Amino acid sequence: MALESCLLLLILFLLFVETRTQPNQCDEIHLDSQLSPTSNLLSWLSPSGHFAFGFYPQGNGFAIGIWLIGQPDNTVVWTANRDDPPVSSDATIQFSEEGKLLLRTGQGRYEKLIANVSVSDSASMLDSGNFVLYSSCSIIWQSFDFPTDTILGGQSLTWSQELVSSVSSSNHSSGRFFLWMQTDGNLVAYPRNSAALPNDAYWGSNTDNNVGSNLSLNHQGHLFMNSNKSEPQVHSFASSSYSCENSTTIFRATLDADGIFRLYSHCFESKTSWSVHVEWSALNNQCDVHGFCDFNSYCSGTGTNCECSCYPGFVFNDPNEKFSGCYRNAGESFCAGSKEGRKYHVTRIENLLFERNPYSAQELEEEKCGLSCLEDCHCDVALYMNAKCEKYTFPIRDRAFLYEKLSEIISLTGEFTLQSFSYGELEKATDGFREELAGGSIGAAEITIIGQTYHRNLVRLLGFCFDHSRRFLVYEYLKNGTLADLLFTAERRPVWKERMRIALDIARGILYLHEECVACIIHGNITPQNILMDDSWIAKISDFGLSKLLYPDKVRSSMALLSHSRGHLAPEWQNDALISIKADIYSFGVVLLEIICCRSSIKADVSTEDEMILSRWTYQCFVAGQLDILLKDEHIEYESLERMVKIGLWCVQSDPASRPSIKNVILMLEGSEEIPNPPSLAPVLTTP
Repeated sequence: MALESCLLLLILFLLFVETRTQPNQCDEIHLDSQLSPTSNLLSWLSPSGHFAFGFYPQGNGFAIGIWLIGQPDNTVVWTANRDDPPVSSDATIQFSEEGKLLLRTGQGRYEKLIANVSVSDSASMLDSGNFVLYSSCSIIWQSFDFPTDTILGGQSLTWSQELVSSVSSSNHSSGRFFLWMQTDGNLVAYPRNSAALPNDAYWGSNTDNNVGSNLSLNHQGHLFMNSNKSEPQVHSFASSSYSCENSTTIFRATLDADGIFRLYSHCFESKTSWSVHVEWSALNNQCDVHGFCDFNSYCSGTGTNCECSCYPGFVFNDPNEKFSGCYRNAGESFCAGSKEGRKYHVTRIENLLFERNPYSAQELEEEKCGLSCLEDCHCDVALYMNAKCEKYTFPIRDRAFLYEKLSEIISLTGEFTLQSFSYGELEKATDGFREELAGGSIGAAEITIIGQTYHRNLVRLLGFCFDHSRRFLVYEYLKNGTLADLLFTAERRPVWKERMRIALDIARGILYLHEECVACIIHGNITPQNILMDDSWIAKISDFGLSKLLYPDKVRSSMALLSHSRGHLAPEWQNDALISIKADIYSFGVVLLEIICCRSSIKADVSTEDEMILSRWTYQCFVAGQLDILLKDEHIEYESLERMVKIGLWCVQSDPASRPSIKNVILMLEGSEEIPNPPSLAPVLTTP
């Protein structure tokens, strides 16, 4: 009996030893671990040694990310806080004793969360390329949930997530293009900062929710769309065709810096021998990417060797970065009178195609087409093709590229002209004006200027009807309704990242009206009801019926406006003060707070039944350090929430001089500018 007990104890002891010696992947990186770019330990490796998390060189410093180890160059697949400036060599990554993953710089004087997790007990760099944090061996945060420009095998791009290209292969900050998994199930690629046609996309999967709302890449190199339905359909993009026999193969799908989405395979024969192959490419020609060449430049070439060139009379904004667009090296950039007395000449460019609408088109002989452009103060470019003369005005905001089968081009580019509709045409098109959307008044001079506005974040004015007392404006149709619908009545409100993108869309539209248009325009009625969502859920400002052109004498208020925008109008509208562009800043601030909270500007969902202005309630929460109350049950990184709230509160200051310009607002939204604490809000009257 004693012998049996002894044997039993020995077996249990051996089992215990065996259990303790098994590798525990959720415990590979312990609390109080640290990385430094100047120490021997600058990264944490995955068990296979193929992936690393830590510091990598960028610019004149270091960035934090995950890379696929290779020879001679590593491939960065994920970057933390990618738009922050590079950190210096005294920075450290610390997995603190409290379970926080922190970046510390300046000998510990400044710290920032790398992962939005306050408490964890271990971490690991997995062989999949996923960096994870654990609590009791359960994953509570993972880099796979926050993709930058790449997804790896076993990773998915889910509903409303996006990939944003890097600036270049050596600079992994946010670049010029993004690939968005839209809510309608279509995967679409867009230029990030484009003022192009409403159909802004240059590539799409042409799928819908019946196929699925997830883009997935499996470990066998199969890139496909799928869903979580019981009987999902699958739409395949690509499968690996390259054979990597007797070697490790790792797949990645990346939105590259040139805007093209590609599938790659990495074959590792050994630690010193590896190869990379392009398995699939969404586009074969870089010139097919909208925005590949920026304003006032055009694309030439084929495949991946395309180049950007300036139009005659223009030079590159940055000679070292020829994708950055061009500017006119002399003279004025818009029509300010006759060309008489100025020295202009016609320069010919062969086989150039514009993908945009001219402001004028007529049948003319080739020679007369050039003369017609010289005699027209608005004309910068005349396209002569098939006996038709089309005229354009700078700046070119859309794609232009060399095209082999076109005939000829004369000079340089153009604006959109409004179409005149008859009352009968509009009555028929609207089924007898069955559904009225909006009304207002606007002058002919304002129609002329607004008709020339052309921006991704403005609803496009297509035409007008002047039939005696019956006057109408005709805008493009956007089927996804208003921002108010999305924020206040939708079954599922947009996630935080998407809401912040919408706020930036609106701000960029206002920047165009205030600073980039031919004449400065005060919109005067910025509300969620006047922000429309297009097919790709891009926000566009609408309803210019109340807008005013800002000339040196500015504009005085109109009390009739107050009934349209309760809670959004700046105080100066109510006291007959001079109205400036800062009135739109106030309205934007109110809209931003509504976007943050998903609540109306007047009715705040507070514990009392009293009506409270949203801006004042937000300020009270800010002072009390209780911003979480604004979000109901939504969990957002506090630093991001505080930043957005501070921007909104600065915008709704009673004194117009205290409000930031829209350009500074955009810099703050993008994280490029520090934001001091806003002052207290003065009482604001509202009109019932």
